[in-house]
Amino acid sequence: MDASGLPLLDRRIADCRACPRLVSWREETARTKRAAFADWTYWGRPVPGFGPADARLLIVGLAPAAHGGNRTGRMFTGDRSGDVLFEALYDVGLASQPTAVHAHDGLELHGVRVTSPVHCAPPANKPTPEERDTCRPWLVQELRLLRPTLRAVVVLGAFGWQAALPAFAEAGWSVPRPRPAFSHGARFLLGGLELFGCFHVSQRNTFTGRLTPTMLRDVLRAAGRAADLPTESG
Repeated sequence: MDASGLPLLDRRIADCRACPRLVSWREETARTKRAAFADWTYWGRPVPGFGPADARLLIVGLAPAAHGGNRTGRMFTGDRSGDVLFEALYDVGLASQPTAVHAHDGLELHGVRVTSPVHCAPPANKPTPEERDTCRPWLVQELRLLRPTLRAVVVLGAFGWQAALPAFAEAGWSVPRPRPAFSHGARFLLGGLELFGCFHVSQRNTFTGRLTPTMLRDVLRAAGRAADLPTESG
């Protein structure tokens, strides 16, 4: 498998209907909408990863937001979490612009791809363990396709960490036993792939100061350097 297969994988992900609860929720949300987005035609489908096929750095989140990625069709686009993440990526030189409004807004990531272990928006932002495990093969395939160029990964939050480590193992990386524990600033080497832990860019974390802009940018810069990507200091 090589990176040329990512567009096909993205199309297959977008057509998935494997989890009845998630299918029902994402489609109901797309019909009822939020008042602020009443004139939008929601995507209402699984949201594939976003970024170049030869990415050296991967960012792994949790799942699309009901009125973010589920609306726009692009990972981390159109919600507060995405606002925080893409502004930070721009500030460290890894994105072409600081905002992510819709799928055709011109945003480009420089050597970075963003994805999630669950591709459908879940109720209350909480996928079940069964839904997480059902979605895992998509992440495994994405990791295998990215493997020729991938050098570093930032995992946002404990859920993403717990979901991603088995996927790395299935994709062929050596994951130590016991598995590394999640913490903000955690850093581990998985057989040539450097893994970084970072608190999720959720409103709960950013509004309370648990994750500050400086903390996020420090992790992104360190991961960018590990991936041999040019980053800006600040």
